[in-house]
Amino acid sequence: MSEFSFDTLKVNAGYRPAEHNNAVSVPIYQTAAYTLGDSFRADRLFAFEDEDPIYTRLSNPTVDVLERRMTELHGGAGAIALASGMAAVSYALLNAAGRGGRILTTARLYGGTVDSFEHIFEDFGIEVDIVQNPDDVSQFEALIQSDTKAIFIETLSNPFSTILDIEKIAEIAHNHGIVLITDNTLATPYLLNPFEYGADVVVYSATKALSGHGNVIAGLIVESGKFDYSNGNYPHFTKPLWFLRDADDKKRNMLEIFPDIPFTGRARAIYLNYLGAALSPFDAYLVLIGIETLSERVSKQISNARAVRAYLEDNPSVSWIRHPEATDSRYFELAKKYFPKGAGSVVSFGFNGTESQFRIFLESTKIYSYQANIGDARSLIINPAQTTHVELTPHARELTDLTPDTIRLSHGLEDPDDLIADLAQAFAKAFV
Repeated sequence: MSEFSFDTLKVNAGYRPAEHNNAVSVPIYQTAAYTLGDSFRADRLFAFEDEDPIYTRLSNPTVDVLERRMTELHGGAGAIALASGMAAVSYALLNAAGRGGRILTTARLYGGTVDSFEHIFEDFGIEVDIVQNPDDVSQFEALIQSDTKAIFIETLSNPFSTILDIEKIAEIAHNHGIVLITDNTLATPYLLNPFEYGADVVVYSATKALSGHGNVIAGLIVESGKFDYSNGNYPHFTKPLWFLRDADDKKRNMLEIFPDIPFTGRARAIYLNYLGAALSPFDAYLVLIGIETLSERVSKQISNARAVRAYLEDNPSVSWIRHPEATDSRYFELAKKYFPKGAGSVVSFGFNGTESQFRIFLESTKIYSYQANIGDARSLIINPAQTTHVELTPHARELTDLTPDTIRLSHGLEDPDDLIADLAQAFAKAFV
């Protein structure tokens, strides 16, 4: 369906009713396993000569529709759906690094991702190098080493919605024969398709705006299909493996089995297969339902964010505002290039008051729900330094400018006047 526009694809891509008893809505295939038919068909299935599902941990028709829809929304080659956004990030980085590789990244990431570098990746012998000032793209070039396997960035960072020059970073990565992996959770493919600017792999927490209703935990990895994993930097993709053998017991490698989707194919065959962060069919269905209204939801959320940001700009109880569309933002020009539809619905600001007033304000909102999520249909409020990014070390907080006075707003679908009134009454209670 590549000839159709985004909004047509988000509703129809990856699904043919005739293949599912003509069901209009994607059916939920709530089954653990599938009959193998006869032993000859089983031979084909286990020799990777047939793509039909065997076991829902590895593939499922409902999940398959989600993967194909996300693939088509990006114009990519393949995708794999997983049980959480952290599973997507972890599997993608493990898949790129292999044994003992290095990942080059920034501190401008979700706090749990940053903390996983020390508590997960070190145990696998994977080193993580942090670019101190990612706005200076030359620092990426300077930190690449012979065993660097990937550059990993957020396209729109959490919580400050900073923007990096994706196209220039992709050029640096490709000049060294390494992949660029982007976390596109805040942006969603509606606002930005990283493949158009050179990214090779995109990961999502589908928990957030992709599903958009705060009712599912899910993750996704999508690959462009354009990167050459046979370039010598990825021996774990070219190593023959016994479990990939053909009918004559000849060992084969990942590129032979998955020539068009080596990245997601390997992630499925190794990490999903053995670590098992499988997305349930019902959860895949919920994400699919959310994607059907993605454009409409995100457009409204951006409109609300703009209205609230304008209100905060004139508020004496606000010491600073972070959003790339603000005219004084250092990311204003990059926002025009990469986010012409809008640079997301998250607005962060500095609370200009005492610790006591800060806590009263957080407790006083009636519409903004105090919770550790973003991209919901409901508007949300959180103090990230003490919650979602509590894992960041003092040095990491310094690199990201995350201070204790930070409040993050994720905007939903309510009336903007009501949202502004809610903040106004909370400020009034805090500064009574």
